[in-house]
Amino acid sequence: DRLGVVPLAPVATGEGEGEGESEDAAPDTFTVFGDPQGRTYRRCANFLTPASCNWMVPLLREGEAPDPAGLAPGYCLSCSVTRTIPDLSIEANGERWRKLEHAKRRLISQLLALGLPVVSRHADPAHGLVFDFLGDVPGGPRVMTGHEHGVITLNAEEAEDAVRGRIRAEMREPYRTLLGHFRHEVGHHYWDLLVQPTPWLEPFRALFGDERADYAAALQRHYDQGPPPDWHNHFVSSYASMHPWEDWAETWAHYLHMADTTDTAMSFGVDATNVELASDLFTVDDLWQPGHPDAERFLEFLNGWVLLTNVLNELSRSMGQPDGYPFVLPRVAVGKLQSIHCVITEQRKPAAAPVAPEGVPAPEPAPPPEPAQS
Repeated sequence: DRLGVVPLAPVATGEGEGEGESEDAAPDTFTVFGDPQGRTYRRCANFLTPASCNWMVPLLREGEAPDPAGLAPGYCLSCSVTRTIPDLSIEANGERWRKLEHAKRRLISQLLALGLPVVSRHADPAHGLVFDFLGDVPGGPRVMTGHEHGVITLNAEEAEDAVRGRIRAEMREPYRTLLGHFRHEVGHHYWDLLVQPTPWLEPFRALFGDERADYAAALQRHYDQGPPPDWHNHFVSSYASMHPWEDWAETWAHYLHMADTTDTAMSFGVDATNVELASDLFTVDDLWQPGHPDAERFLEFLNGWVLLTNVLNELSRSMGQPDGYPFVLPRVAVGKLQSIHCVITEQRKPAAAPVAPEGVPAPEPAPPPEPAQS
């Protein structure tokens, strides 16, 4: 099935009361409008919960195998990857859960649109994606947002704008959002799936560094000494300078920001081609693989982003607000973004192999990992 937005119509039961009267609709069952014999859908079981999920769940046809992504019974894919929700006996947690799920649905829909594998723990207990939304317990340790072997943990308090704003100020970050957390942490998940066990590992080390460097020591050094003075010349954020894993996750999140925002602008007909720039556009010489078959397309996407963010920032300033895009992309980071672009597009075009940079062997295309059978 392709991704898209389509109108739905209630399924008729054929049990009208008399001749000429309209047929009754089956409760909470729908088909695509104009295709009454097609696949049927029901609302996600979280539709009436505080999560307010508006996704639909396909119903299995007779003899049809379960969805390979691993849907929990009655739940959509986005809700199926949630393992732990906030304690709803705490009044504020209902709204926090709603915000968390809203951001996650945006993440999951983008991952699917990009052709990335999204598989729950119901289908792959070892490598599937799962989310735990936890809260601090009085007297206990603070819940830390992070990723470990496909398990993404988020502190539910981060759904509070005031809490997130305070932490952003304390850590001197220019940007901190729920969606940004999701995109960063899922970047670690896809590094485990698409880089570490594949020939992409050596190109990763050539661009981002050796991930075998002591992570705990790097983290302590970052919080004790801060980022290197010249981090702006090499990384998309100061946190990216901490360790190659974090450089990958920050750059991955940045790529998802770019792709989603550009796609949204295009869908509304926003045209930024005549924007007056305060800086130069990037050239093919700034790329990691200038000879890659997709290099020109990536460069067009990249420079379109530069133009668009100039518009975004001017609009924000017109309203007296901080820049919507408070970043400046260094040329070194452009190469890293292109490598992530290559890893992602390989999932849609498994037959195409990237052109390797000098000294780095070209990775063979790696097919998406197959989910284990539960």
